[in-house]
Amino acid sequence: MLHLLRETLDRVEVVEGREVAFVVADLGCSCGSNSINVVDVMIKHMMKRYEALGWQPPEFSAFFSDLPSNDFNTLFQLLPPLANYGVSMEECLAANNHRSYFAAGVPGSFYRRLFPARSVDVFHSAFSLHWLSQVPESVEDKRSSAYNKGRVFIHGAGESTANAYKKQFQTDLAGFLRARSVEMKREGSMFLVCLARTSVDPTDQGGAGLLFGTHFQDAWDDLVQEGLISQEKRDDFNIPVYAASLQDFKEVVEANGSFAIDKLEVFKGGSPLVVNQPDDASEVGRALANSCRTVSGVLVDAHIGDKLSEELFLRVERRATSHAKELLEQLQFFHIVASLSFAQMIRD
Repeated sequence: MLHLLRETLDRVEVVEGREVAFVVADLGCSCGSNSINVVDVMIKHMMKRYEALGWQPPEFSAFFSDLPSNDFNTLFQLLPPLANYGVSMEECLAANNHRSYFAAGVPGSFYRRLFPARSVDVFHSAFSLHWLSQVPESVEDKRSSAYNKGRVFIHGAGESTANAYKKQFQTDLAGFLRARSVEMKREGSMFLVCLARTSVDPTDQGGAGLLFGTHFQDAWDDLVQEGLISQEKRDDFNIPVYAASLQDFKEVVEANGSFAIDKLEVFKGGSPLVVNQPDDASEVGRALANSCRTVSGVLVDAHIGDKLSEELFLRVERRATSHAKELLEQLQFFHIVASLSFAQMIRD
């Protein structure tokens, strides 16, 4: 999707003789190298834009933001050392294994304010906005029609449950946009990527549904049937993820009113589940279990403990192994890609 990110960066207004740093922010940065790689792409692309105009580039600053529980120490250990400022930005960028920007971490939820007003030129957030700020309260309320009894995800749930998830997603996205509408500079831009579904039915969660609504769900049922956990323990767990439709997303942007939609589309992508040995059913099973664990392991551990979590994912692996061919044929992910800038009335 980097070509779409570069298109977004091309919409950012640049000015000659800029005296303050050009600021980018990655929201939902996690703790791996992907965030660092994306920041490098953004800053190098903006550098080329200044060079093409024959202008001296400004200094650059990057903010890496995620929840306070994020492992920022690991992330910052992956950062290359800062190039020696004081000569020229071109020489800094040319320095091998060095970064050409100042870096800082910003802990907090991106569904609320994180930065001073009009302080950020470019916001980037990839594969994070499908995470809800919380499981909808009604989904965990036994007295509610939205109570997700017998399930751990929205996939295949009832209409009331689906509506509760959709409402939570749209409430969260509205909060995200309100915060960014204050923090982003008027000439700035925003590039967002999150899980999408192609079905109009919100209980059909596509790839996320196959990941969490089939073998993962069945593994929880196994633990109940084997007497390792109670039904109530299973029913009290829900994955706070929602794969939105384009319409779900667009409704929130339009209701906010601050942003113009420069691009909004569904993009099919993602690495194959198994790269090396797709004919090896056991490898397919391990890959699916590892994918589930990577995404949800922390939540599962917190809910049932490490030992039972291990038992759960062993059962996910066994079930996925027995359905390997079907998984390889059906598991595919779609993503919403959105490029937003301020509406003209806001710019004016």
